[in-house]
Amino acid sequence: MPSPPHDPGISSGSGSGSDSGAVRGDDVRHPLFARCYARLGAAAETRAGLAGVRERLLAGLSGRVVEIGAGSGLNFAHYPAGVAEVVAIEPERRLRRSARDAALRAEVPVDVVPGVAEALPVKSEAFDAAVFSLVLCSVRDVPRALAELRRVLRPGGEVRFFEHGPGGGPAMLLTQRALDRTVWPRLAGGCRLTRDTVGALRDAGFALGPYRRTTLPERGPRLPFSYCVTGVAWRPPEPD
Repeated sequence: MPSPPHDPGISSGSGSGSDSGAVRGDDVRHPLFARCYARLGAAAETRAGLAGVRERLLAGLSGRVVEIGAGSGLNFAHYPAGVAEVVAIEPERRLRRSARDAALRAEVPVDVVPGVAEALPVKSEAFDAAVFSLVLCSVRDVPRALAELRRVLRPGGEVRFFEHGPGGGPAMLLTQRALDRTVWPRLAGGCRLTRDTVGALRDAGFALGPYRRTTLPERGPRLPFSYCVTGVAWRPPEPD
């Protein structure tokens, strides 16, 4: 389905992050990582069971949805029919091109736009739900990004998240921390293996719903990026 034209939910500026310290979408460039991610990500959909994870993550969503860090658009095929529109934010140019191709094949309207999590180019309280999957690990400023997420969600709006993070016991955690300090961010597009998604959402003032910690793939060796969490949170309603 062709992407719809921009509507009032999309701002021509950079949201609340339009100050001089904001990061523009095309300032984020990881061409080598983007090539590898597009290929490996597609393979992991079946081999690691990620397609099933995405299907469960997005089930039951409705209304207008903003997806933060859409990557190559692997979520798009799994949005349910009740979703009126997805505005998908992706800062990396090569991945954004792949996402626009995926948007043409989606069953719901998807508009792919440049932008970063810390300065979302959309209007305040414009969305019923937000999705982020395997993206908070590479965000430069997590508190600022989650503040932006609160801004663009309506009060009571829902967050669906699927992220990897710390896990596996002391030895694995030590390995993850060592990789974070050395080669991993350079190899993996700025990814950090020890980001605590649940704690970050709680600190940002979101109301946490149920969440589940898993390892992916479920069978096979445990790698530093195998430890995942999937769940739901909400922007709290405004007080009366």
